[in-house]
Amino acid sequence: MIRLLDFLLLVIVVLYIIKALVRFLLPMLFQSVVNKAQEQHQNQQRNYSSQKQPDAKVKVDYIPETHKAKVPDSEGDFIDYEEIK
Repeated sequence: MIRLLDFLLLVIVVLYIIKALVRFLLPMLFQSVVNKAQEQHQNQQRNYSSQKQPDAKVKVDYIPETHKAKVPDSEGDFIDYEEIK
């Protein structure tokens, strides 16, 4: 029975120590992750803004000829639609 109480007391003390360490270490860990993410975001913003922006001018060197499809005269005459009542 005494060994069981010693074991339970040891477990409670270890859990209390782990809880205290987590209270101090997790905020530091999360802060470092947040700082790293902010730094990466700022680096991406700097890289994007430092890239050369293209001019707003458009230059076309080649315009291909377009062939319009014509209906040959042998296709027949067009007849207007008349509604029958």
